[in-house]
Amino acid sequence: MLSGKNTKPVAVVTGANRGLGLETARQLAKRDIQVIVTSRNPGKGEMAMEKLLAEGLDVLFQPLDVTSESSVAELGTFIHSHCGRLDILVNNAGVFLDIHSTEDTGNASVFNASLETLTMTLKTNLYGPLLLSQELAPLMKQQHYGRIVNVSSGMGQLSDMEGKSPAYRISKTALNALTRILAAETQGYNILVNSVCPGWVRTDMGGSGAERTVEEGASGIVWAATLPDNGPTGGFFRDGQPIPW
Repeated sequence: MLSGKNTKPVAVVTGANRGLGLETARQLAKRDIQVIVTSRNPGKGEMAMEKLLAEGLDVLFQPLDVTSESSVAELGTFIHSHCGRLDILVNNAGVFLDIHSTEDTGNASVFNASLETLTMTLKTNLYGPLLLSQELAPLMKQQHYGRIVNVSSGMGQLSDMEGKSPAYRISKTALNALTRILAAETQGYNILVNSVCPGWVRTDMGGSGAERTVEEGASGIVWAATLPDNGPTGGFFRDGQPIPW
């Protein structure tokens, strides 16, 4: 355990101002974990923090743009000064920009996908989790404990890869590769790194027709974020059960 200002576990949840991120933060805080809620939009992030505080939960807020190295570094400084430790990183922030790249909503073809859309998607969905892991994993190594959860998607499964939405699919497949690399390079530090597919959830991204509630989607993320020391690492899970890559 790190010596510092905090004796209870500390978690960071990215993109926590709404949807899966907000519900993940709520469920973690209900487990007596101090949660740092992050959001690219400071106003929305502070509103989310106030909502959780009103529920009697222990949360803090720090603005975060996962695509910005300086913003990620500022989060690291915030954690050092306010908490002195970090136990859990949930890389939840993500974008689905394919839906804006064609009139055929959500069905952008690889043959008309723009490099701009792909680049912007990778910046958030892949480079963001990489930057955060680079910044925060050293804290976990120092205390010989950590859990990193990369919120992925079945749309990134190579075993079930289909067409359309190429930027989103490629970004999630790459995120799964990052999970495997991080898991391999944190062996021996009691840091467990896993990808989680929350399923098709009724969020702004998933839409009102999705089959799962945010509570159901977040539960699998929280499961991976609170694994025991003998838990799995380098895996891909949905509802706590392994799924094919």
